[in-house]
Amino acid sequence: MRSSFQPLNTLRNQIFIGFILVMLIMMSVAGAFIYLNVSHLLKNSAERHIGQTAVQASGRLDALIGQMDSLTEQVANHPSVQHILLEERSGGKVSFRQRQSLLQVMHSYQAYMPSVGSLELYTAEGEMLFPIREGRLEDRIGKAGIREANEMKGRLVWIGIDPEDPQSLLAIRQVSLVDRWFSRGGYLITRMERSYFGLNDASAVKEEAGETMLLVDRQGQLLSGEPVNQTDLSAVLHSKTQTVHIGEREYVKAVQQSERTGWSLLILIPVSVATDGITVLRTTLIISASLGAVLFLLMSFMLSTLITKPIEHLIQAMRRSREGALALNPEPAAAVELRELNAEYNTMIVDINELIRVICEKEVLQSQTELKALQAQINPHFLFNTLDAFNWSLQERGEDELAGLMVSMSRLFRYVIEPAHHDAWVTLGEEMAQVRRYLELMKMRLGERLSWQIHMPQEAAPIPLPKLLIQPILENAILHGVENRIGNGHVEIRVTPSARPGWIQIAVIDDGPGMTLEELAAVRAVLTGGSACQSKGTGMGLANVQRRLALYYNSAPDATDGLLVQSAVQEGTVVAFEIPDEYGGR
Repeated sequence: MRSSFQPLNTLRNQIFIGFILVMLIMMSVAGAFIYLNVSHLLKNSAERHIGQTAVQASGRLDALIGQMDSLTEQVANHPSVQHILLEERSGGKVSFRQRQSLLQVMHSYQAYMPSVGSLELYTAEGEMLFPIREGRLEDRIGKAGIREANEMKGRLVWIGIDPEDPQSLLAIRQVSLVDRWFSRGGYLITRMERSYFGLNDASAVKEEAGETMLLVDRQGQLLSGEPVNQTDLSAVLHSKTQTVHIGEREYVKAVQQSERTGWSLLILIPVSVATDGITVLRTTLIISASLGAVLFLLMSFMLSTLITKPIEHLIQAMRRSREGALALNPEPAAAVELRELNAEYNTMIVDINELIRVICEKEVLQSQTELKALQAQINPHFLFNTLDAFNWSLQERGEDELAGLMVSMSRLFRYVIEPAHHDAWVTLGEEMAQVRRYLELMKMRLGERLSWQIHMPQEAAPIPLPKLLIQPILENAILHGVENRIGNGHVEIRVTPSARPGWIQIAVIDDGPGMTLEELAAVRAVLTGGSACQSKGTGMGLANVQRRLALYYNSAPDATDGLLVQSAVQEGTVVAFEIPDEYGGR
């Protein structure tokens, strides 16, 4: 089963499937988050709207109550009312004519506010004065209403539904006698139609939006508004949740209580109406998610192709490199990272080709060096045997100095023509020993004309360097410096720390005739161009040394500067170079 799906396990398919899964997770989480939050926002918006409507309606209710309070206060303070109640309170008898005179007063106020059904005036003992009929206040509103009116001391008290007329509401206030130190003189009852508090139209509540506005007294009885499924609304008023169930419908409620009456203004709106926008939101989210999914699939396929296609081309180039074709991959990539990857691959191919070329040149140069060392066409074994025979013969004759010269010459030849399989690297101490042997031979040839010195710190002896790197420079110093000088000449080899940390400088100094500026420029041009500048004796030129320095040390952390030549007429010549003080360029 696993092997059958193996061809499908490609980077493109992995990216494609990964993008799809990420898209599904992100869109699901985002859709749920948006849906829940927007639903919550819509519900909160409906609640805020209902609350604002309740505040506005409460203001309207307070204004209506204030109008009624002002009207009843004017009636209570009317001179005719005050005079009749004061006379009755003083023990006098109110005549029928006086009671009849109240008719005009009451009708004038009723005409001012048509919603007032009737005004009733009672004495302090509860006997009815107006209208002109028998009746008692206690029978009209009960003792509780009278007690509350007395406690309010002249302020309007709202009783609620009229027991005699369910379509009317009652309010009572105590009439205080101004001329008798505002003592209780009687009671004024106001009966008004329920339509007086018809707040739906006044607060611009839209019936088509499903909003319902109810005025409820302290006992939960409906005072104004369209009746709902349950008439006792006390449970709805005292519910601690923002949503309530009335019948089979769920409503969002807002309650605003009037401080003057103790009544509550209850506003209800069906939850389905408040969250009507959620259905539209759900549909919009589904359509948007579908379109987004299609677009995301297309973009995922394009993006996966954009990523994997350059990688496939790079893999093909690597396969060709494995077969031996180290060629660059010219395929451009749109992404910065893929361009960098392709550029790094091309750089690696260039470096590998350069390394192969350098290794080949090193091998060729080493072979050329060994061949030039053997240009005398002398069999090494025959040469060493002959030199040993000379050494023993000279020792038998007592020629110790010449015998030592034969030993130095034998060691010199052995060092130069050592077999190719031996390491081409030696220590600086070994190279200096070879230099000493060469100078001893040159001293034998030139006699007093040549003097020499070697300055090398003992700690510099283990430093590795390529074999025969100093001797060609020394040959040039003797050939062009000492031999071209009139009189005795001096050669000095000096090893000192370089100004560059971790490097040492090796300088060969002669006091020969030096070079003019033109000759010095020509030598530097030869070193820069890399052509052979042959020196007599070994056939090894300065350009050869320059090339070997570049081959061995250009791969070091800091590339070598090669040979540095300084010279002036009659001041001699200095040829120097720098190498790392450990591990060399290997």
